[in-house]
Amino acid sequence: MSTPVKTAPLLFFPRTCRPVFIAASIIIFLFILYGTLFTAAAEQQFQTLQESITAYLGWYYILTVTTLLGIVLWLMFSRYGAIRIGRPGEQPRFSLLAWFSMLFSAGMGIGLLFWSIAEPIKHYQSPPTADPATAAAIEEAMQYSFFHWGLHAWAIYVFVALALAYFGFRHGLPLSIRSTLYPLIGERIYGPIGHVVDTFAVFGTLFGVATSLGLGAIQVNAGLHYMFDIPQSSLVQILLISIITALATLSVVLGLHRGIMRLSLFNITMAALLLAFMLFIGPTLYILNLFLESSGRYLQQLVFMSFRTGVTDNSEWTGDWTVFYWGWWLAWSPFVGMFIARVSRGRTIREFICGALLAPTVVGCFWIAVFGGTAINLEVGGAGIGEAVDQGVEMALYATLNELPWANVTALLATIVIVTFFVTSSDSGSLVIDMLTAGGDPNPPKSQRVFWAILEGVVAAILLITGGLAALQTAAIASALPFSLVILLMVVSLIRALRVEPLSHEDEPAAPDIEAVHETPDYERYD
Repeated sequence: MSTPVKTAPLLFFPRTCRPVFIAASIIIFLFILYGTLFTAAAEQQFQTLQESITAYLGWYYILTVTTLLGIVLWLMFSRYGAIRIGRPGEQPRFSLLAWFSMLFSAGMGIGLLFWSIAEPIKHYQSPPTADPATAAAIEEAMQYSFFHWGLHAWAIYVFVALALAYFGFRHGLPLSIRSTLYPLIGERIYGPIGHVVDTFAVFGTLFGVATSLGLGAIQVNAGLHYMFDIPQSSLVQILLISIITALATLSVVLGLHRGIMRLSLFNITMAALLLAFMLFIGPTLYILNLFLESSGRYLQQLVFMSFRTGVTDNSEWTGDWTVFYWGWWLAWSPFVGMFIARVSRGRTIREFICGALLAPTVVGCFWIAVFGGTAINLEVGGAGIGEAVDQGVEMALYATLNELPWANVTALLATIVIVTFFVTSSDSGSLVIDMLTAGGDPNPPKSQRVFWAILEGVVAAILLITGGLAALQTAAIASALPFSLVILLMVVSLIRALRVEPLSHEDEPAAPDIEAVHETPDYERYD
């Protein structure tokens, strides 16, 4: 087996991959400095870059993400589905509930809280093809909300996680992005190429989490102001970031089992209570009927939506929504994929895909039907939810809760869920960054995890104060373009490795020698 990534102490950190740690730190510092000193210019430049990507490469994003979904579904139904992500006979480390709670919390939990209401309302007001504020607009609003948060989004995460877990746990390679390229470049993953790939993943993960923390603090502050008249100010928002960072640091110190897992179980439980309240106190029959009908329309139109560019009707809408979402999920895939891989050891490929693709899609779509359906029902009745959404997406959740009984209680519950989801994102991100900067060690030093957790909060606070959050968020999304090329290489690499698996009728086929995969010339093993 290949030698591990070389690690060594660096200052106060006991075990680091120095090239990745140092390069990532320098790049992060320079971007913070640029975003702080030249805020307006940075925001304009990154926005122009993102608009250019959307205008000229939207088709590429659409094709890439749809291809990933096709590959994931093929793997689930293929003979490779019986392959275990780990050594023969190895069993999962977490229960199904704990596993699902962690992957869902890291993947989408916080986004769904805000956008499950805001997106259906926005589509209802401005649908892609239907007339606004009509029955057809409701149909399109739910259909495309399911689409943007459903199979395609999770397919991106699932593929990246599967490739990482397969090479990391079945073949004993470092649990880092570089390892997924072993069948293509062999031992060179331990050199400059591997360092560049992992450094890029660290950069994307930290800025993704930091910008989410900063923007999340603004959203929570707006909600607290709406419901409890707490002032909206930088001081309150920095206090919120500090609280979230402190809780994330505590979770990191407690470790994966005692910290992240328990916190994920807690916030999924709280989220389920909030979901149940909305379902039974809201327009229950309307929600259930809307969920069933929208699910059917989503499945019926899935192929068309998967390839829709809007070239003949509304390409601007497709760019603003679908292409933006695909870029966002691609940008987050190193972080979420790494974390899902870390907690998925011992499951078969088929079990992994069913649990990490199908289950979150069903839960996410039902969540959108409950929250978005309630909001649309209220909007049709003249409650003014659309006006609240126009003020800011963070207002949508609280405005909807305010129209239902026990508004203060549910608003408090929603705020707790929001904070715990943010904490989960922060501590999961810290674990992922530490794994990458520790040479792919799945159990990196806790002191380094604490450092990255605190740094995420500090970066978020600095950018919040200086107004550079929007610029860095746009930069993080634009980073999806180069990483999408890495993902396409991962596709070739994973398929190449799977083709030499010694599959038989046995339940537990032994893992092949991964070095032989790279050494095989001219794809002889795949003919």
